[in-house]
Amino acid sequence: MQVKLSTGQYKPLTKVLLLEDDLLFGESLVDLLEENAFEVLHLKNGQDALDASFEQKFDLYLLDINVPLIDGLTLLRELREADDKTPAIFLTSHKDKEMLKNGFKSGADDYIKKPFDNDELLFRIAAVLKRTLYSKVKCIKLLCHDEVHKRILYDKKELELSKKEYQLLVLLMKHVDNTVPKELINDELWSASQMSSDGAIRVYINRIKQMLPQMSIENIRSIGYKLVS
Repeated sequence: MQVKLSTGQYKPLTKVLLLEDDLLFGESLVDLLEENAFEVLHLKNGQDALDASFEQKFDLYLLDINVPLIDGLTLLRELREADDKTPAIFLTSHKDKEMLKNGFKSGADDYIKKPFDNDELLFRIAAVLKRTLYSKVKCIKLLCHDEVHKRILYDKKELELSKKEYQLLVLLMKHVDNTVPKELINDELWSASQMSSDGAIRVYINRIKQMLPQMSIENIRSIGYKLVS
């Protein structure tokens, strides 16, 4: 049996940094993760992993402990000190309780002892991501807001939205089945120094409607707009 991670309608693209200096074992993990729709960057020493963490955004760290240059414990400790809250799982052959305690003190969310079953690793990843990344995906039928990546998807496809269209649709989703007054839309989309207009709101609403053929956005005359679930 192979575990397939799923959250129902939509699982956000999950980017994993894998720190593992055993080449063959690392490649087998990459294959496993990519088969389960993860995007994986495999690095073999802690310094490269630290550099990558500042250059790219990851959704999950899978970290071996005994790796060259910067060990996994020190790496995660430095990331946490830099306010990096990305969930992390240690992959370790250590059975010493003191080492495991140090792992959690460094900021780990979980650990798994080598050798491990692939399904167990996927279950642990699913549990960690459910508490973090996936919990921040809110769906209304086919319409999903991925809060982590600041994007909205319809029928699993990302919508091409301007900043104001994104803000407006997030606002409608937040107040689904309730009328959103024009005054609240103005406050959300424009600063006090910017000029707003009902005409501009109508343009954004009409464009959003075209992107959501199976959703209904009602015009509540002279008051505002309502997204109907």
